[in-house]
Amino acid sequence: MKVGFIGTGNMGGPMAANILAAGNEVRVYDTNTSATETLEEAGAVRCEDLLSLASNSEIVILSLPGPPEVDAVASEALESMSAGQTLVDMSTNSPAVVKRIAMRAQTKGVGFLDAPVSGGVRGARQGTLAIMVGGDKSLYDSLEPLFGVMGANLFHVGEVGAGNVAKLVNNMLAFSVMMSNAEALVLGAKAGVDPNVLWNIVRTSSGNSMTWEGGGRAILRDRLAPMFTVDLACKDIGLATDLAREVGVDLTMIPTAERLLKDFQASGFAKEDVLATVKALEEAAGVTVRGTWDQ
Repeated sequence: MKVGFIGTGNMGGPMAANILAAGNEVRVYDTNTSATETLEEAGAVRCEDLLSLASNSEIVILSLPGPPEVDAVASEALESMSAGQTLVDMSTNSPAVVKRIAMRAQTKGVGFLDAPVSGGVRGARQGTLAIMVGGDKSLYDSLEPLFGVMGANLFHVGEVGAGNVAKLVNNMLAFSVMMSNAEALVLGAKAGVDPNVLWNIVRTSSGNSMTWEGGGRAILRDRLAPMFTVDLACKDIGLATDLAREVGVDLTMIPTAERLLKDFQASGFAKEDVLATVKALEEAAGVTVRGTWDQ
């Protein structure tokens, strides 16, 4: 396939690399030119503008920070696309925004799917992402082999927008649990329990989750490089609470996590990893759990 990939950052870069490694012809574009260097070395073609990428690709994939960026880039890309091409948004986006993009694509005869992903940078590198796809089932079926080189867990969720509904529900759960996990580690340590012992207890008990195992391990090892920033977490959980208001669902737990994340964002954690917020909890409690890993 001739694939154009727009947005080759922490997630998009490894995803595009896997598409390239599978034998596809890949064109790439990113406003940060250094983000495409590794892909160019591996054989991808860097495009100087969206016009040349979109007009020379069968499938155009977007992996961008959020709704404003996707809306603007999709509009520009569609100007150069024609009937028979396909646009796939793999960003975490607003269901309402992707539905509007799908309508614009339809007027040009361009296929459209929303296909957000979960699994982090590690999953992107290993090609083991979960990919949640909304849109025409026959179009999804035709692109399933392409999704398969990026992900190990593929789901056709429903109509356009359904992929992002699933992604927002997943992320709002993940971030609320992450906040709870950090508080639990700090509380246990402050009350006299070795955080390593507590981590092992919970991971074999009813409180366990992927975020407890992976996130707890990262906190205890103090390996908190900004893989998923508080800024991005605030964006995603905000999209989830916006969706709840749109469909008339009254949430109670999730807005609390959203307020906590926004407080961290305003207090200097905006560009730090969401798990790094444990540092504020440690300071307030007068106890340290980071760097205590002894497994």
